[in-house]
Amino acid sequence: MKRHFHHIEVDGQGHLILPPDLMKRLGFIPGANIQIEEKANSISIDRSPASLARLYVEPTNLCNLDCQICMRNVWDEPLGKMSADTFSRIIEALKDFSPMPLVFFGGFGEPLAHPDILDMISAAKRTGAKVEMITNGTLLSETVSQRLIDTGMDRLWVSIDGATPESYEDVRLGDALPQVIANLTRLRELRHLSEFRSPQIGIAFVAMKRNIADLPEVVKLGKRLGADQFSISNVLPHTPELQEQILYSPSMFIGDVQPSKWTPMIALPRIDINELTSGVLVEILKRQNPVSVIRQEIASGGNTCPFIEKGSVSIRWDGAVSPCLPLLHTHVSYLDDRLRKSNAYVVGNINECSLSGLWNTPAYVGLRERLQIFDFSPCTFCNSCEMANDNVEDCFGNDQPACGGCLWAQGFIQCP
Repeated sequence: MKRHFHHIEVDGQGHLILPPDLMKRLGFIPGANIQIEEKANSISIDRSPASLARLYVEPTNLCNLDCQICMRNVWDEPLGKMSADTFSRIIEALKDFSPMPLVFFGGFGEPLAHPDILDMISAAKRTGAKVEMITNGTLLSETVSQRLIDTGMDRLWVSIDGATPESYEDVRLGDALPQVIANLTRLRELRHLSEFRSPQIGIAFVAMKRNIADLPEVVKLGKRLGADQFSISNVLPHTPELQEQILYSPSMFIGDVQPSKWTPMIALPRIDINELTSGVLVEILKRQNPVSVIRQEIASGGNTCPFIEKGSVSIRWDGAVSPCLPLLHTHVSYLDDRLRKSNAYVVGNINECSLSGLWNTPAYVGLRERLQIFDFSPCTFCNSCEMANDNVEDCFGNDQPACGGCLWAQGFIQCP
């Protein structure tokens, strides 16, 4: 990922002067709560919780596939599609934010299953917002691809969890990989004929024991198809069968590692990764010491909400507004061997209140600030009492949402 550098001045009184456009993008407004981390030779400044930078929109929770890894297999949620009136309120809401947030079409369904999705993307692009979408790629016909290109959509994420038809079918429960490859190939051809040269392509891969060996070939396949970004996530285990497929069992019992005399920092140089070095590097990483590579620290723990870091909010197909994608729908998954219920949590509904009104309510502002500090009980690696059975409360006194058992916050699960 490209690094962006900004020059900061120090005035005569010793105050830092940041570029105004940077302050605007990061939500550095009067009264904002800013978190700064001091490192060995630098500081990092987090985005303010006051800044809305990404808007996840779930057009529908319907899907044309029935993948075994999908939480739709274990929930009792109503199915539906976002109405035109609800989406028009979202489009209107974008005008209340400056700079305008990125609009990401995705959730727990297939966006292309919504009959009006192409018009929705066009409307979002006409506001001036950047627009991305995630799809399983099976409905990406030539006509749909051309329409996506014509809208000027910025990025299309495609889920590919296997490099061969057999391994893909083993995860997605549909022998569709050849069609997905053909669809993306045609999209790339059409994109080269367009003046926009977009959307850019990203590949999302859900890693499990049964398909992790395919990952290098999936990366090669994605590069051939023109992908320039890859998002790798662990599987969220909704069933005992998926629980047996996870790749992070020992890591769940390790908390956030902070440098101390007991956990020394290991600083690695640039080094070839080959038969001679790979085993040694794996052994070092397995010890859970803080590690830096070419003077860049690698986070060894969790306790950070990625949705707060992105400055995001999520809107369900029925207009319900939630702090994050995992809280859009009530569902269950395994936390080690404990079946944990994650109850949906909404701050309101865009059909009843404006998004800016909901975003700025004191309760939601306070929740975002609490999530930035992330002072929740360590349910992920403690997991020893009945409070870990759901996200209603924890032993630190937090009520819903109690996010200490969130696998997204601990870095095991991630979304584009």
